[in-house]
Amino acid sequence: MTREINSVAVIGGGTMGAGIAGKCADAGCRVLLLDINEEAVAKAMERVTGGRSPAIENPESAKLIETGTFNQLDRIAGYDWVCEAVIEDLATKRDFFEKLDAARSPGSVISTNTSGIPLRSIVEGMPEQLRRDVVVTHFFNPVKVMKLLEVVPGQDTTPDVVEAIAAFGADKLGKGVVHAKDTVNFIGNRIGCFWMLSGLHKGKKARHEGSLSMETIDAVMSVPVGLPPTGLYGLIDLIGLDIMDFVGKNLAVNLPDGDIGHGFTSFPAEEQAMLERGQLGRKTGGGFYRVTKMDDGAKFKETFDLDTGDWRPTGQPVVTEAHSTLGGLMAAEDASGAFARDLMGGTLLYAADLVPQIADDLVNIDRAMRWGFAWQQGPFEMMDELGVPMIIERLASMDVALPAMLQVARDAGASSFYRNEGTQYLGRDGGWHQVPA
Repeated sequence: MTREINSVAVIGGGTMGAGIAGKCADAGCRVLLLDINEEAVAKAMERVTGGRSPAIENPESAKLIETGTFNQLDRIAGYDWVCEAVIEDLATKRDFFEKLDAARSPGSVISTNTSGIPLRSIVEGMPEQLRRDVVVTHFFNPVKVMKLLEVVPGQDTTPDVVEAIAAFGADKLGKGVVHAKDTVNFIGNRIGCFWMLSGLHKGKKARHEGSLSMETIDAVMSVPVGLPPTGLYGLIDLIGLDIMDFVGKNLAVNLPDGDIGHGFTSFPAEEQAMLERGQLGRKTGGGFYRVTKMDDGAKFKETFDLDTGDWRPTGQPVVTEAHSTLGGLMAAEDASGAFARDLMGGTLLYAADLVPQIADDLVNIDRAMRWGFAWQQGPFEMMDELGVPMIIERLASMDVALPAMLQVARDAGASSFYRNEGTQYLGRDGGWHQVPA
């Protein structure tokens, strides 16, 4: 059976739900947006059409959106795709799924928009037909802007459901679709949050042992390695320490036994103290950084020095010409190079050990990091730039076990993960495969 999606019912009008509804309306779809009560519905539509950054591109698209409340769930009958986008709480999602299954039309696709709750936990014990029709659709915020859409099937999901959502996401919404496994935090957040959470611990080590300032840490963990200019601390300020705390607790419960990420699921003492006093980031007026507007209109930026526990004027980072490229930084025999090898190198090795755990191939991992976290290159593309044989040789000299995909490269005699100008990639079977369009 071929499933086609032309209409969408979105359950929950928060930031993500409104964003999904707006994007689908811009694509010309008939949309139903439901929230808890009329006041919440009004706020949801304000997110769609109002403010400085509305969820829709074309104001006329709002005419395609009908609204209602949760006591009108029967209205979802007749919609091709039902997208649940309520709060990140397992019990709440399970409760909604039972109600949505009773109200939806036979043959409709149903999904949960979650950033990290395993699908198997949401649908455990639910009817077989529901389990066959369900996927995770993990959009990144803001939906209007961010390219990545992670599609995650469950154990019983039928291929036609995955194909329908992937085709709709790519063709109608213009998303970069990646196929992930039903594992904690899927692809992008699994690697990206490892980078951030481990970065807080490794940043503390670099400050104490290498005398690196927070500003220098952010500077080397940005443009030189092809990451956004926020760097480490700046990115967490944007996301919020409370969100990262939630992520860490979710990882602590759901990471596989033996995963090295278990060592970084809680904050260092300094960040934990910030969390407890509500110093969460930009949303609270300051986290690691804050900007104060002076009487003359000028802006004054300050850094919260984690080691002194006080605010100080933001200083200039110490970045040399040798630090300006990924290869140069990773080879630098100084504190910045040591930190880059510890954090960035550790993240690359972590990613190299996650095939096929979180994705069947390395292409989906690279695309998830580029499209979801705005990395210029994915982890395997970075390793190609650094030199796969060099990495293998260095790990051997340190008596470090090779991660899974580096073992594949060594055994296959491959000098890179991509070849033929990036049109072929190394599979976990040791053979070369065509990169999907």
